[in-house]
Amino acid sequence: MDQKIIELYDQYVDGLVDRRQFLQKLACLAGGAAAALTLLSLLENNKAAAQIVAGDDPRLDTEHINYPGATGEVRAYLARPKGEGKLPGVVVIHENRGLNAHIEDVNRRVALEGFLAMAPDALSPVGGTPEDPEQARSLMGKLDSQSTIKNYTAAVKYLKTHSMSTGKVGVIGFCWGGGMANEVAVNSPDLVAAVSYYGMQAAAEDVSKIKAALLLHYAGLDKRINAGIPAFESALKAASVNYQIYMYEGAKHAFNNDTTPERYNREAAELAWQRTISFLKQKLKE
Repeated sequence: MDQKIIELYDQYVDGLVDRRQFLQKLACLAGGAAAALTLLSLLENNKAAAQIVAGDDPRLDTEHINYPGATGEVRAYLARPKGEGKLPGVVVIHENRGLNAHIEDVNRRVALEGFLAMAPDALSPVGGTPEDPEQARSLMGKLDSQSTIKNYTAAVKYLKTHSMSTGKVGVIGFCWGGGMANEVAVNSPDLVAAVSYYGMQAAAEDVSKIKAALLLHYAGLDKRINAGIPAFESALKAASVNYQIYMYEGAKHAFNNDTTPERYNREAAELAWQRTISFLKQKLKE
């Protein structure tokens, strides 16, 4: 598929263009409205086919819980291996479509690696994530950024003090959530480790506040996000932050999301996941 179409879709998913603008531009690139609708069906999610860990997996205990946040009660999805004692905590931060089936699946994948995993719903203050992903994307744009950051730092505190936690907590975020992971690292001194998948970088002037170790994954074809890497890395070095950066050449933004076939890159996703789990185990379990 033409890279221009992928970049346009990335802009749409990230909320930089609305649906009407997206379809108009897509029709121009595709050669007509009918062709655009065909392409859209390929680009849209295929959640059921991509599920890796079933919601009723017998190896896990899962539940939806509420924890106290800056905006009130925040809904979250909690998962942990059955029969385990105290475990390190990992906050899983969703993309800009809210807490959907894909992120709950990712949360279960994290739990199976030996963590107390929790995926908060950033849309809790506006009624929670709706079934319609387009409505979810629209609602994400209405969130107050500072309150949202505080809700996620509250999630770190919740896991740190949870009865099943060792007290060590990390965070992993994707797309919008990757940027939020960087912000949580800035704003949560209790955080031990943060993994950001193709997320917006924190402001250079805030980097000195970061106490956590960082693992940063970027996609080679993700020009918009990658433009912020040099200034971010320079600030990380100046502040002596413990960080690692990996660039996945030929991969597109959101390459880890296996519900979007046109952007998913299996080789990059599997390598990044191996690095992520190794990093989290090293920082949170050793």
